[in-house]
Amino acid sequence: MDKQALRKAIREQKRAMTPEQIQTASAELACKFYATDLYQKAKTIYGYLPYNQEVRTVPILEQALKDGKQVAVPKVYGDTMRFILLEDLSRVAPSDMGIPEPVADEPVADDPTALVLMPGLAFDEKGNRMGYGGGYYDKFLSAEPAHPTVALCYDFQMVQSIPTEEYDVPVDLVLHA
Repeated sequence: MDKQALRKAIREQKRAMTPEQIQTASAELACKFYATDLYQKAKTIYGYLPYNQEVRTVPILEQALKDGKQVAVPKVYGDTMRFILLEDLSRVAPSDMGIPEPVADEPVADDPTALVLMPGLAFDEKGNRMGYGGGYYDKFLSAEPAHPTVALCYDFQMVQSIPTEEYDVPVDLVLHA
């Protein structure tokens, strides 16, 4: 299946999910995530705020703050993405594309070993990831390759194989439920 067809198929499956299914899978993924050494050892989490039917990450990021970790979420500036530190996860607003972003432009996070939560439409067992087509995370991770990465996804987002390009950066760990 080519990337366009795969994106369409996964989007359709995500749209078919009920709020209860999203909540149940998100809670299960949170438990799996907290149990990883990557989470336990992380001082900073570079997360993302969920859009549409994505895994609900806000409770995960709130728990990270309670656990004494710093939390940052992405904000897009043209074709660049920066992570902005947040202590209050309600200090966000929809971007031009409708994706929640921090209201403020500062403070910019600066932890070269922060654990990065990776959004995406589809993943395979090798850690290959199909994003939403903007390439923001691949550009970010190419510039800052020391970050460990974890993806949280629904079982149906795991596929046999993801078509990759030379600039695609694989994920270190994919958790699914």
